[in-house]
Amino acid sequence: MSRIDSEALVVRTVEFGESDVIATLVTEQAGKLGAVVRGARKGRARIGGALEPLHTIAVLLEDKGGDLTTLKEARIVRARTRVAGSLEALGAAGSALRWARHLFPPRTPEPVGWRVLIDLLEVLEEGTASPRKELARAGLALLSAVGYGLELNRCVSCGRSCPPGKAACVDAARGGLVCLACGGATGLLSAEERDGIRALAAGRADEATEAHAETALRLIDLALAAHAGLERGWR
Repeated sequence: MSRIDSEALVVRTVEFGESDVIATLVTEQAGKLGAVVRGARKGRARIGGALEPLHTIAVLLEDKGGDLTTLKEARIVRARTRVAGSLEALGAAGSALRWARHLFPPRTPEPVGWRVLIDLLEVLEEGTASPRKELARAGLALLSAVGYGLELNRCVSCGRSCPPGKAACVDAARGGLVCLACGGATGLLSAEERDGIRALAAGRADEATEAHAETALRLIDLALAAHAGLERGWR
């Protein structure tokens, strides 16, 4: 038996038995883990009250090496109450946490992905940026963190560069741009759209428009359907 002491984000909770809960956590130290929370539905507010999404929590987990750990202690170390007060920000946060639940492999630390999630939640908590643009930026970064990043500069098949100012065929399932010589793709990005999405992928959300963000989110949707088994349009 070992213990895991880490900061974490709650990405899902499911009722289990008469009084317990199974929480899916993304932890900084050990990656995605399932944890049984004993008595969470019988007034154990000290633990159960810390299982709200959006907040960063500190957890102590008892790990016997099986599919599930046991949550022994939990406390909120960074509350984000402003996010909960904005439907748009709350929706963006919820989408990102669901992405992480499906994209992150079990028991594998994802330090870059963890940082992306924390940074997004902090920006949403500040309330000064566009939630949709920040969600698109974070989604592109999460795909890259787990090896499914979209290549927007050259063909993913032959490596041929796409000249600046040119429209390009794109296939999110194949990983990005596909030139006509390699079969092209059903999707088409204008030069302006490609520049905007590249700015989002580089973390420069201020250089992209809301329309660019929506196009990027559609590509993320397609990539998630191809690589994480999520149905299109679930966002």
